[in-house]
Amino acid sequence: MREITATVLENKRIADGIYALTFAADEDIRVRPGQFCMIGVGGYPLRRPIAVCKADGERIMVCYRVKGGGTRALAREYKMGEKLSVLLPLGNGFFVRDAEKKVAVVGGGVGIFPLIAAIREYSKTRQVYAYMGFRNRASVCMEYEMTRGEKLVVATDDGSVGYHGTSVQAFMQDVDTVKPDVVLACGPTPMLHALKAAMKGRKIPVYVSLEERMGCGIGACLVCVCEKTDGAHARVCKDGPVFEINDVVL
Repeated sequence: MREITATVLENKRIADGIYALTFAADEDIRVRPGQFCMIGVGGYPLRRPIAVCKADGERIMVCYRVKGGGTRALAREYKMGEKLSVLLPLGNGFFVRDAEKKVAVVGGGVGIFPLIAAIREYSKTRQVYAYMGFRNRASVCMEYEMTRGEKLVVATDDGSVGYHGTSVQAFMQDVDTVKPDVVLACGPTPMLHALKAAMKGRKIPVYVSLEERMGCGIGACLVCVCEKTDGAHARVCKDGPVFEINDVVL
């Protein structure tokens, strides 16, 4: 983990309420799929945790939803040439074993963005099947990044694009045909809960990246503690954000 002063290259709206921020670091930084960064926004004491979507050497892209005052300020004030204080890379990220040749990714909402990093990385050497869920047509974005794998299914809650339903429902229609060796997922808790229930009894490892409010991003403040199924607790920022799905309470 490093604290860097990054230069904004681009900060643009790519879907309804969603922005893509690209910045340049001062050196090449290796970021694993599923890792995230903490971005400082002037006037706000706490940094914003945002998953890394793409990392190409010094050039890094993150995508975020405008939700509160901090993200509104990030979208409005940080244009090309502005400086950002960024902590990265943070968290443990996804890890796919050599023997796992078929990878399914299941995402929803802003949870699609760390999975784009996974698609970019694992499609180089493996078969990747992507199931991505959105609220409606206005929410769909980054499809060109998701088509790198063997298959992409876009699902929308209202059926305005692609499969009418959730990404979990779309994936479960294909799971016995695709027969993935591993599943990577990220999205809102109800989505992950549905995936956990649907995959119960199947001998396929499922790894989930949890979305939690964070204070420090380095494990010191304990704001993002989650409950584990063995009764212990874990810090999502430092022990996660990626966990085996059966290890955490959803």
